[in-house]
Amino acid sequence: MSSGDLKLRFDEIEKLVKIAQTGDQDSFAQIYEIFVDPIYRYVFFRVKAVDAEDLVETVFLKVWQNIRQYKPKKRSFSAWIFRIAHNLVVDYYRSSKDKHVDELSVQIPDTKREHNPIRVTQGVLDNEKLKIAIGKIKKQYQEVIIYKFVNELSNREISEIMRKSEGSLRILQFRALKALRRELEEMGVKYDL
Repeated sequence: MSSGDLKLRFDEIEKLVKIAQTGDQDSFAQIYEIFVDPIYRYVFFRVKAVDAEDLVETVFLKVWQNIRQYKPKKRSFSAWIFRIAHNLVVDYYRSSKDKHVDELSVQIPDTKREHNPIRVTQGVLDNEKLKIAIGKIKKQYQEVIIYKFVNELSNREISEIMRKSEGSLRILQFRALKALRRELEEMGVKYDL
């Protein structure tokens, strides 16, 4: 499921959350199925690849433990769950024993099934370069690019997650794309962003 579908399924998600808040494990399993891929993509682009699965598991454990605290009037559930993921990524770096940050792994999860080996190889090379470039820009720029272009969240959802106005978010997106373009050009890659 693409993250763009989250907007279309807003009512369904809110109903599942209401049921899960009563302790219903089946509705929580459905919530998990809806959000596991977008949350994994977000976490994967922010931490070492070997730690991504454990961190995603922790995200959903926290969601289960705290789902009764979710208030739909405050923010959307997708903003709430991405905020939990964001906070865990921040904690991950805070608790890191060595304070220098290694370059992010270039492995990118393949969510598309492609059977043309030439296209697959070119796609992998493009994704490697893109992930390296994303890893070189400011953390705030990384976040906005991953939310907007990898997980296809709306500006409203991103502004809720990042706790910024939509106007300042648009400026941040513009600056993030500019920084990403600069990094890609330094790597000798020409992308139309």
